[in-house]
Amino acid sequence: VQGDSTYIPGDHVDVIELEEVNERLVEDGKKPAEGLPVLLGITKASLQTPSFISAASFQETTRVLTEAAVAGKTDMLQGLKENVIVGRLIPAGTGGTMS
Repeated sequence: VQGDSTYIPGDHVDVIELEEVNERLVEDGKKPAEGLPVLLGITKASLQTPSFISAASFQETTRVLTEAAVAGKTDMLQGLKENVIVGRLIPAGTGGTMS
């Protein structure tokens, strides 16, 4: 159930994102969205990451990069994989920062 969110029935949303959106909706006196957990296969899960660089490294490289370019996306390089790909220090261990 989408509640008062902008989600469309059938959307796959990360559980943390759903919780954050629902917190804001409840604070604003609106109806929260409801969802059920879904276990995705490895291919689908790898393409659902917020990092288009990470997604492009797995499969469907041309499609992923084309969609990212057309949408004007920016990769914030927050995960391990995308940082390794671009040759940056990974955000873990001595390269990690606490927020």
